[in-house]
Amino acid sequence: MQPIAPQAVQRILQGLKDQDIYVCLEMTTGAYAAHRDSSKMTAATFVSNGRIRFSQGSIAGSGPYRVGLKTETGWVYAEGLTHWDESEAERLILAGHDSDGKLVVGLMLGKTPF
Repeated sequence: MQPIAPQAVQRILQGLKDQDIYVCLEMTTGAYAAHRDSSKMTAATFVSNGRIRFSQGSIAGSGPYRVGLKTETGWVYAEGLTHWDESEAERLILAGHDSDGKLVVGLMLGKTPF
């Protein structure tokens, strides 16, 4: 994975809008965080292969970045994104890593299921 190139990500978002796509969204503060420090709260979110259609998609920020997708009935939103896989032609794979390099958030969009 490479550091996010916002303009390239925006072009891919534009190419995916107004069509049915699959979304995977994951966020975690670390399943084992509470084992090392009981004062830390553990939280996680996971959505796999939800099908959405968005009319507006944008990347914002100066790093870490956030991506918002406006659907007919609401929004899909991910914040804390730092890296992307630029080798995927038909998919957009974004990740957010903390200062230790651990995955904190992932957002994947594609025309076929993951």
